[in-house]
Amino acid sequence: MKDFADRPQQDHPLLFEIGSPGLCAVSLPQLDVPPADEIDALPPELLADGPPALPEIGELDVVRHYKRLAHRCFSIDGNFYPLGSCTMKYNPRVNERVASMPGFAHVHPYQDDADVQGLLELLYLLRCDLAEIAGLSEVTLQPAAGAQGEMTGLMIINAYHQSRGEHRTQVLAPDTAHGTNPASCATCGCTSVPVRSRPDGRLDLDDLRRKVDRNTASLMITNPNTVGVFDGQIAEIAETIHAQGAQLYYDGANMNAILGVTRPGDFGVDVMHFNTHKTFSTPHGGGGPGAGPVAVAEHLRKFLPVPQVVKHEDGTYGWCNDRPESIGMVRSFFGQIGVLVRAYTYIRSLGCDGLRDVAEKAVLAANYLAARLKERYQMPIPPPYAHEFVTIPAFKDSKVTEHDIAKRLIDYGIHPPTMSWPIHHCLMIEPTETESRATLDEFVEVMLTIADEVEHYPERVRSAPHTTPVRRLDEVMASRKPNVRWRPR
Repeated sequence: MKDFADRPQQDHPLLFEIGSPGLCAVSLPQLDVPPADEIDALPPELLADGPPALPEIGELDVVRHYKRLAHRCFSIDGNFYPLGSCTMKYNPRVNERVASMPGFAHVHPYQDDADVQGLLELLYLLRCDLAEIAGLSEVTLQPAAGAQGEMTGLMIINAYHQSRGEHRTQVLAPDTAHGTNPASCATCGCTSVPVRSRPDGRLDLDDLRRKVDRNTASLMITNPNTVGVFDGQIAEIAETIHAQGAQLYYDGANMNAILGVTRPGDFGVDVMHFNTHKTFSTPHGGGGPGAGPVAVAEHLRKFLPVPQVVKHEDGTYGWCNDRPESIGMVRSFFGQIGVLVRAYTYIRSLGCDGLRDVAEKAVLAANYLAARLKERYQMPIPPPYAHEFVTIPAFKDSKVTEHDIAKRLIDYGIHPPTMSWPIHHCLMIEPTETESRATLDEFVEVMLTIADEVEHYPERVRSAPHTTPVRRLDEVMASRKPNVRWRPR
């Protein structure tokens, strides 16, 4: 186990504090053209009163400064990142190498189709691969993120009902649904209605039957769900929804738990979106870019967004706009090409057996961690689990909360799991399939050590973290009144 759990991390001064007048990070050649007078070259209103107060510093010190800061960052390349419901897993470097090839990275959306046949072929094959993985008829690659995929899927469902002369405004969602589900409903002019879950984490079918009616547009469901349980009632859920003429929407956030094992289309799903950053190992976080391809059943194909990448009869590839009932374009140009190239590389690198292995190892890793932690941490949902599980660190009379456990994990170089969702005071843990057993064992040892600390030295946990340059903050104040501007002392 790492031995730096109580060793303070060295703070570093800012660039403004380490610079000296006259230092410079660049060496420019002498002008070979006459110098321009800025007063004559620029309108007076664009001229500043003086030069900006920038630090003056040498190149080597600049490089070292940012390298030190980079080493502080939590990232999947440097730390274990068991962030439940977010699948923070390693991105193979071959994905990055392929996406950076000039034929993919340097193309322009206005180029003629004949000039980008290789890229168009890749996109066509990717949408076909995703359709096969989903067990559905056709896929659009256009949505730029999972949330936009949800919006696109609901727009397709709305278009389907309108084509039948119906105007349905109600969308059902389990009470453990991802927060984007009700937000997407509101965006599409629908009302989200929660459906209760049973104590074992599965959907309450009786509550579903009470709430579904002829005004129901769809049920949005994640399976395995957010508490890490695969709902074996899914076929019966689909029948219940379809009996009222509604559509079953599958949130693909947890698709990595069933990849290659079962397909949403085979258990009754009509529409689903993929989260490529979760399932197919494309970059995650930082505000983007992302990709949220949407797959649909046969009866919904005509509503897919345009343009759609197609293969012509002569074997060439291009874009098709000839879909009169399409919902139209949901994103500029053709999607997040760089992310989609990475997803295709991942799928083709692994193949069919490799994709199934992803799911099997993700499920095995989660159940392994849960089994090793269950003696010291409460498990509110009974096993078996899928790719993630929730645990409640309830330590009697210690006044230690899940928030304290999360902060203490930082001292051990582990990113905290998701906290207090979807169950109050829980930690939601997802190890993913890319971590070694040694890493999982180290995580268990850290969690058990923290449990011992709670028993014998609770204040050490309540006051964590101890190794960071900045100790525990008033997070509400930091969020509402952030102080991110440097001012000279």
